[in-house]
Amino acid sequence: MTPNVLPAREGAFRSIPYMGVIYVVHEAMKLGFRNGHPDWCNLGQGQPEVGEMEGAPPRYSAIKMEPGDHAYGPIGGTEELRTAIAAHYNRLFRRGKSSQYTADNVSVASGGRLMLTRIFAALGNGNLGYQIPDYTAYEDMIAYHDHRLTPVLLQTKEDDGFMLPPAVLARAIDEHALSAFLVSNPCNPTGRALRDDELAEYVALARDTGCAVLLDEFYSHFIFDGDKPGSGGVSGAEFVEDVNSDPVLLVDGLTKSFRYPGWRLGWTVGPKAIIEELGRAASAIDGGPSMPIQRAAIDVLEPARADQETNAVRTVFSRKRNLMVERLTKMGIRLAAAPNSTFYAWGTIENLPAPLNDVETFFRSALARKVLTVPGVFFDVNPSKVRKGPSPFENWMRFSFGPPEDNVRMGLDRLEAMVNEARG
Repeated sequence: MTPNVLPAREGAFRSIPYMGVIYVVHEAMKLGFRNGHPDWCNLGQGQPEVGEMEGAPPRYSAIKMEPGDHAYGPIGGTEELRTAIAAHYNRLFRRGKSSQYTADNVSVASGGRLMLTRIFAALGNGNLGYQIPDYTAYEDMIAYHDHRLTPVLLQTKEDDGFMLPPAVLARAIDEHALSAFLVSNPCNPTGRALRDDELAEYVALARDTGCAVLLDEFYSHFIFDGDKPGSGGVSGAEFVEDVNSDPVLLVDGLTKSFRYPGWRLGWTVGPKAIIEELGRAASAIDGGPSMPIQRAAIDVLEPARADQETNAVRTVFSRKRNLMVERLTKMGIRLAAAPNSTFYAWGTIENLPAPLNDVETFFRSALARKVLTVPGVFFDVNPSKVRKGPSPFENWMRFSFGPPEDNVRMGLDRLEAMVNEARG
């Protein structure tokens, strides 16, 4: 007897494009790329080098399991890790302030994107401001909640280094009645960071207007002063007055500044009442982070070890930043502004010789030379693709100096040879 099987319905699933960097890697794999391949240069990668590094503490090579690790842990993270994270912020950014973060001000998740997913799930109905260019993952995160959130684009300008001046944000909060504003700071892809007075103004706007400012600070310790390493990290935590009333959320983790992306450990720091709501969101979304990874993270945040790591990051990556800025400029790739943070350079190829002044041609030609780069259109955050017409970033590319210096240099050598060949 033939079983009575109902035919599958077509269209049960939507077509989902790869996120920017994942698409780039997917296309490179068709040509033989794999992570760690010695003959490939991933100038598109979104992670820092993860091996032993000059001046940094030794990399962890083992994590001990304990009996309790086999059970579910607290949804928002263990009290021990949340206490260590709060102490990390108080030590670096809140010395001498009467209002201090505690474990109640911290929520932990298995990675930054999952932490952001909790935040989006917890946002109430309202208008959400965002800027372009910015982190590619925001596009779908916003679109998933368009039944509750109305996205409001705040356009940045090249003359401002693609950064949003506080005065522009202030006007938008007033004119569009923004209930929240989301931004990566330091910014992926531009490599620019709001600091000092400008960042203080963002936090003051949140405090004075009630508009929640959501600061994605995953590159918080990749800070450079001109062509030299910065003296410390950057965080909105420095300018919060009352940790339980200022509507400012800080999102960070071990992924970038501590060079452990594979650990998938992220956190949010903010007012206690909002953190409680994030825990309720987590109860429906993910159920909480890994227990053994959390215990290891406490060691990573031990003050002397943490400072040794982040100081080494600024020293080594500052040198790579200078190399990339010099070489890209020499090739004729114009940067909107030299990066003062992250490990990215954001430049336009419009002045390169044809056909390399076309993004698709540049991207494919670089791949043919075993070099990955990321077209700028991926950072044109456009939830549900409601904006039509050409992207303002059709001539822009993101270049990463995340890999080890020798690999970055090899990639730049190949790009320079490609450009010189086109010049004839």
